[in-house]
Amino acid sequence: MHELPAGPDAVVLDFSADDSPSAAVLAATEALRESIEQGELPEVTDLVPSAHTLLVQAGPGRGLDELGVRRALRRRRSHRDADARVSEEIIVPVVYDGVDLADVAATVEMTADEVIRLHCRTRWRVQFMGFAPGFGYLVPDDGASHPFEAVGRRRESRTHVPQGSVAIAAGYSAVYPKPSPGGWQLLGHTDVGLWDENAEPPALFATGRVVRFVDAGHGGT
Repeated sequence: MHELPAGPDAVVLDFSADDSPSAAVLAATEALRESIEQGELPEVTDLVPSAHTLLVQAGPGRGLDELGVRRALRRRRSHRDADARVSEEIIVPVVYDGVDLADVAATVEMTADEVIRLHCRTRWRVQFMGFAPGFGYLVPDDGASHPFEAVGRRRESRTHVPQGSVAIAAGYSAVYPKPSPGGWQLLGHTDVGLWDENAEPPALFATGRVVRFVDAGHGGT
């Protein structure tokens, strides 16, 4: 991990040199969030994870306790209790009827049914939120290499991707919470709502949560 200064009130933690940057970012986010909840980092107002980095932001003019951040990171755990992880799973039923399913299958040299089974068998974790409200970037929870890493974005983005579209790209999976443009490969769709501004919290997904996709039929076995 490298620390990159981001002004007097913030620091960027760069995990790109780690064996599994996504797992390291998640572990660091969880450790710092726990320290914040315990009142150990009262000046920290926000944690902003991305693919390989984590921005730790303190309130304007409050300064950042970088020694406190390092203490929290030293205590970080590589994994939590297995039963606790299972209890936190978000189940997302999917109808695998996506227009890109056949192309994805050809790219990874599998049948469409094998792609569906792999997508459902993979335990996904929300690495970070972005792009649109409620849009979570999901990575395989075990941090290992995954066949879907060979599947890139489409050469041309679509101007309209329907709400609930379940997609993959570059090793990530995601669900589009609202209709929007998008360039990911579409595997299917779900009726599960991911964003409700009147709910608390408004987003179903949150950094660190585990997501399981379940085949709801009409797209494979």
